[in-house]
Amino acid sequence: MKNSKPELYPLKFFPILKKKVWGGSKLRTLLKKNSDQNIGESWELSGVDDDISVVSNGSLKGKNIDWLLSEYKNKLVGERVYQKFGNTFPLLFKFIDAAQDLSVQVHPEDVLAKQRHNSFGKTEMWYILQADENARLIVGFNDEYSQKDYLKALSENRITEILNSVSVEKGDTFIIKPGTVHAIGAGVLLAEIQQTSDITYRIYDWDRPGTDGQMRQLHTDLALDAIDYTTVSKKIVNHSKNDSPIHLGETQFFAVNKLNLTKPMVRNLDDFSSFTVYMCLEGETVIEANGFSEIVSKGETVLIPAQLKNIKFNTQTASFLEVYIP
Repeated sequence: MKNSKPELYPLKFFPILKKKVWGGSKLRTLLKKNSDQNIGESWELSGVDDDISVVSNGSLKGKNIDWLLSEYKNKLVGERVYQKFGNTFPLLFKFIDAAQDLSVQVHPEDVLAKQRHNSFGKTEMWYILQADENARLIVGFNDEYSQKDYLKALSENRITEILNSVSVEKGDTFIIKPGTVHAIGAGVLLAEIQQTSDITYRIYDWDRPGTDGQMRQLHTDLALDAIDYTTVSKKIVNHSKNDSPIHLGETQFFAVNKLNLTKPMVRNLDDFSSFTVYMCLEGETVIEANGFSEIVSKGETVLIPAQLKNIKFNTQTASFLEVYIP
């Protein structure tokens, strides 16, 4: 007789750590990642080819997200999500530590990404966990420019003069739409939620070599048709400390709330027709669901399968990003 599959429960995954020339030490010191000095990214939950997340807890430990999707289907991600995306996990979750400025880059939207790379586009959202004094982000241009204006500034090495630089602090949030030229500045630690895509067009890299000592490739020609020359992304400022969920932002691909917990909370997920992911920003909690319990601490990420509609946070002080597909 065929063995039945284990029941689903709150799932944690082994972080996938990425060494970057601009990476720092905050993923280790602030988020307790087992990382080297210059690790730039911790991929918390990924369905990107060659970077498939593996379960780190419970009876499904060692199984990856692709296997979970093939076995549990809509029970894991929700009927509507499974019908649309099949056995591809649709979102990618990261923590990013920029000790130096990241390259100035742009991502294509879905149609262009499909045409060129057979990939999703890349809409993303940033939540600032910590920022050093005078830390900043680049989000879009500081005015409306033509492609000709852009190419002239690029050829004259004046690209930084036309970029929109924004100072940031803990709790600031940005939605970065495809086509938006952007960069994470030095001294910023953030959480990133994005479509499952690793397509990046690098347009300026501060004239520095990569980890191998060679200059990294620029994608000037590919970027031209991907850039929105009129876009400026606005900062979402909501530093409320309310216990009730705070809606931070939404795209057609994902929606994000923030939970600030000062007492135990029961969260009913009936209104969400997808899986839910919690990224722990501060503190620690025990999440209980369907007879299972799991400790989740600052810097950890947990996937609540769509099948689980009621969860309880047993905590006194913790905060989370709550992410689902609207």
